[in-house]
Amino acid sequence: MTSLWEPAAAGVLRLPSGRLVRGRGLRRPLPEGSVPTFALYLLGHQPPAVDWESRWLRWPDFRLPADRPAAADALREALERAGTERVEVACGGGYGRTGTALACLAVLDGVPQGEAVAYVREHYARRAVETPWQRRFVSRFPL
Repeated sequence: MTSLWEPAAAGVLRLPSGRLVRGRGLRRPLPEGSVPTFALYLLGHQPPAVDWESRWLRWPDFRLPADRPAAADALREALERAGTERVEVACGGGYGRTGTALACLAVLDGVPQGEAVAYVREHYARRAVETPWQRRFVSRFPL
């Protein structure tokens, strides 16, 4: 079993099940310490190559995923892997798309849809989930 994130590390969200997922903005440097074993990148363009396993979802800035069923599948995979691996979810800034994805992970992990945005804002970042349509996406997730 791979060691997981340190729960007190910056950007690490503890889900109700105890699983840990790191959210991050790719425009900032990679944090010191452990690197992910799996990452889900939410960008409008293909991300650069990394030294760990990753999956890319086409998700333009301030918008929603281009392929919503693929997004749901990728988020389920990320949640499953977070049980035994260091999983990172990241977009450009680390708030809108990343916050939306983290809120969807919280829904999959048992947080009611109507409470997931508040959960992520309390436990990850106050600015998480930036647009009304991102909030609506979470409120209707899973698809």
